[in-house]
Amino acid sequence: MEGATRGSSLIPHPSSFPVWPHRLALLTAICTIPLLFIGGLVTSKGAGLAVPDWPTTFGYNPFLYPWSKMVGNIFFEHSHRLVASGVGFLTTLLAVALWFREPQRWLGWLGAAALALVIIQGVIGGLRVVLVEQTLAVVHACLAQAFFALTVSLALFTSRGWRERPMKLEAADAGRLQRMGVATVGLIYAQVFFGAMLRHTGAMLDMHLVFAFLASLHVILVGLRVFRRHLDQPALFRPALLLNGLLLSQLGLGLGAYLGKFVMTLPATLTVLLRTGHVVVGALMLATSLVVTLRSFGLLVERGPAGQEIATPIALGSGPGRASV
Repeated sequence: MEGATRGSSLIPHPSSFPVWPHRLALLTAICTIPLLFIGGLVTSKGAGLAVPDWPTTFGYNPFLYPWSKMVGNIFFEHSHRLVASGVGFLTTLLAVALWFREPQRWLGWLGAAALALVIIQGVIGGLRVVLVEQTLAVVHACLAQAFFALTVSLALFTSRGWRERPMKLEAADAGRLQRMGVATVGLIYAQVFFGAMLRHTGAMLDMHLVFAFLASLHVILVGLRVFRRHLDQPALFRPALLLNGLLLSQLGLGLGAYLGKFVMTLPATLTVLLRTGHVVVGALMLATSLVVTLRSFGLLVERGPAGQEIATPIALGSGPGRASV
């Protein structure tokens, strides 16, 4: 790397950024995983209407509902509400920390978007119970995964590795990898939608299978491109490797869920775990594919024709400079 210097007067040096926004973003993302699991259990066990009122629980303040009454499916549905409240509280802290402590204003707005999304998600979840509306259940399922992806993005953007990432590298396939990444994220999210439709309405199995194939193909292609051309970039290689490992797990869980639903009778507990695991691993794939894509934009820039200058964006706190691969 030539001509790279630290100390831009326009962007704070990475060491000057607060650490709490990242810690809160990471904690929120981690806590969203068990929330997704419990939410998946609620659907898999058909417990979504076990508590018929909202925002109360059988007339109680939800935080004061007696533990002795949390039996059967009530336990799963009420636990889902309590964990969701905890994630909502963490999201509020995260949004406040980003708004008041984060020097990059766009991250403050992204935190506000996360807070708005978790509020909307809670309201939709409650209305789904009150109105007994399956369409709202599908929307609730899709927004849950979008929220998780957003929290993972916030954890990435506030991380030390992102703030101190090196100068962008010129790569002949940068644009192709970035486009493939965007397509992969879109296909996985479409798969989330069709999966939610299948789980909640029993419809669109054919579309679910078609998009499962397309999403799997793109995950493999992204992995092959990273493995062949960017092995020297751990920030790309590691999540790409994880993404393909998750794909293998997802295919196994999906096959098991399909067999249990359409082909044979499996033990009830195994069926529930297969379906719920399928949902959670799908969310992890969505978030991981997003990390690969965001890092491809953050680390790489398209190499232009010979002799043509490329305006290479500057890393946080860096002065002019460029590098190539």
